[in-house]
Amino acid sequence: MNQEIILALIVSADTFLTAAAYRSSDIKIPTLSAFVINFTGAAVLALSLLLSDFIGQFIKPEICSIVGFIILTAIGITTIFKSIVRTLVRKLSERDCIALKSNASGIIVKLYLDDTSADSDGSQTLSAHEALALALAGSLDSVSTGLSCGFNEINPLLSGIFTLTAGFIALALGTIFGRKIASLNHDLSWLGGVFLIAFAVFEFVKSYR
Repeated sequence: MNQEIILALIVSADTFLTAAAYRSSDIKIPTLSAFVINFTGAAVLALSLLLSDFIGQFIKPEICSIVGFIILTAIGITTIFKSIVRTLVRKLSERDCIALKSNASGIIVKLYLDDTSADSDGSQTLSAHEALALALAGSLDSVSTGLSCGFNEINPLLSGIFTLTAGFIALALGTIFGRKIASLNHDLSWLGGVFLIAFAVFEFVKSYR
């Protein structure tokens, strides 16, 4: 059960930071939208774990462990790199060195760099369909994490339940501390990458004890 709880906390780290960003921008996340975000993330993670369990039946445990470690570490490094890119692009934007066009590709890049861009109509309230778009955009990490963690015999149902619960807690905490986090003027999403790499190392070492 400890694995499922730790995984839920890691996956919910992005939810916390997203909620903090929305709070600092005075964008409201209604209950329905919060449910859409958390349910989508939990469901995607659980399904990915199930698929990983199925694939693991045809691969040796040693290979599964190595593959899981490599994928999780790669995701962690990618998350850290994404945080660096976000920080760099935001600083350049503040200096008017770059500008994003409002075409389809520009919107995708903008959402990648700024989660609050999901509020596309500028209503200062995240609707259910905007919440779904945000959740799907952020679910790629959950898919990759689930596919790699499933090799470590993590329970998909428990992970989904814990992730759903942790997601609501993360949204609540992010809303409460959003302005304080924004005042730091730093992108903290790299912490999720560090936690993911630490989790990968822990699981890899444990499998060879």
